[in-house]
Order: sequence, then structure tokens, then C-alpha cells
Amino acid sequence: MSAVEHRYEVRSRTERYRGRIFEVVSEEVTMPGGGTAMRDHVRHVGAVAVVALDDAGQVVLIRQYRHPVGRHLWELPAGLTDVSGEDPAVTAARELAEEADLTAGRLDVLVDLHSSPGFTNELVRVFLARDLADVPAERRHERREEEADLQVVRIDLDEAVGMVLAGEITNASCVAGLLATVRARDVGGSALRRPDAPLPC
Repeated sequence: MSAVEHRYEVRSRTERYRGRIFEVVSEEVTMPGGGTAMRDHVRHVGAVAVVALDDAGQVVLIRQYRHPVGRHLWELPAGLTDVSGEDPAVTAARELAEEADLTAGRLDVLVDLHSSPGFTNELVRVFLARDLADVPAERRHERREEEADLQVVRIDLDEAVGMVLAGEITNASCVAGLLATVRARDVGGSALRRPDAPLPC
């Protein structure tokens, strides 16, 4: 590795699409050795996901239809950080309540993921939730659209990891979250970060 890294400067930017969740841009970027190249990418608002681990060593998994892949996937409770200025831990608690009808007495940061840095800046923070309790029936979130079809199950953590290795779980944040949870369990959770830990720059 060279002592001085090349600085990739953006010479121009063209917005191709803008929506509530993401925008698509084309940028002209300086390259090492001179010259420039065009790079198209997706700028994303970011997301959180939650590994909810109960006292019996089971994790909460959600089976949800995802239209881009045209099928149902096993996932973690998750959602967008689309509330302006909301702390990611608050977003995680909200999504856990809305998608799994659960609250957590304890939240820790498991991992931060750049989900697919070859084309998007999306950052997903995955939390570990413990000391779980049910949301009272009268305060439960009404699920609509694809969420109306959610299947929520609890599966032994090691069985869930087996599903990852068998190719039955392919959602990136779910894969990373489950594997990180096994590691945290095996080392006693001493390496976990506080829920308010700074996000990667």
C-alpha cells in the first residue's frame, strides 16, 4: 500500500432519480495516474436491523416478500432511518415493536455494514436486542402492504446459523447479524458497542 492514497475528487454530478428512500447519481471522479471515470451509484438514507435474542437462545426471524428478488426472504426486524434526526437505536426499537411486537430492555451494536459498496452508500447498523418483552395488544402496530403478509417466528440461534450456511437465509444484514451474534455469545459479548456508538464515517 502506498504511503499516500489517491484522493478521488468528484468533478461533476448529475442526479438521475430522486425518491424518498434513495437517489441515483452519476459522478465524474478523478482516477489514479490521471484522467477521470464516470461512476453511477445509489445514495441511500440508511437502515437498521435487530437480532432479537430471547432467554431461551432463540432469535426472531421475519419472512417477508421482497419484490426486487420476487420471493419471500428470511430477515431480521429492520427498517429505514427515515425519521429526520432519529437516533439509530430509537429506530431499531421502533422497528422491533412494529414488526415483531417486542420491546428490548437492552440494545447493543453488533455490526455496521456497507451492504453493497460497489453501487450504493447504504449503511446498515445491526443491533442485538435482549431482555425481550411483548408489546401490549392494544399498542401493536397495524401492518399494511407487504407487512400484512409477515410471518414472525422464533428459531434457535444455532439452527438459524445453519440456515445461513445452507443458503436458506441470504439477506445480508440477517446473515451478518446472526453470525455476529454467535461470535458475541461465544466471547461473552465483551466486544459489543454501546447503542449510541458513532456510525462509521
